[in-house]
Amino acid sequence: MPTASDFERMLRGATLRVTRPRLSVLAAVHAHPHADTDSIFGAVRRELPTVSHQAVYDVLRALTAAGLVRRIQPPGSVARYESRVGDNHHHVVCRSCGAIADIDCAVGEAPCLTASDDQGFSIDEADVTYWGICPECVAAPAAS
Repeated sequence: MPTASDFERMLRGATLRVTRPRLSVLAAVHAHPHADTDSIFGAVRRELPTVSHQAVYDVLRALTAAGLVRRIQPPGSVARYESRVGDNHHHVVCRSCGAIADIDCAVGEAPCLTASDDQGFSIDEADVTYWGICPECVAAPAAS
């Protein structure tokens, strides 16, 4: 996990002012991969009790626009945020509990970026979501 000074460098590198809400939101996203806005808000609120929902939304929007966090929204789910940016990874979602995990593209390449017909687009990202049942849900006894 990056340190507070790492987060400060990230913000400055993205030409964003270093503020307590930005530092706290960035730390929360790093500490809680694939967290939804309410979870991030709760984590930030523990550190900054007076922060507003709107402030957290505004910071998430700024961090996403700056490329410091990535917003994902699997079908049927609320928006979630992750700190893994700059690569073209995908996600696997549990149909039972909603857990989300990262999945890398095929080793050494990103075949999903080569569409059979790109319709003239310059493709730079693919959003692939795999669905299944996570190991914890598979192992859980069936409800009777």
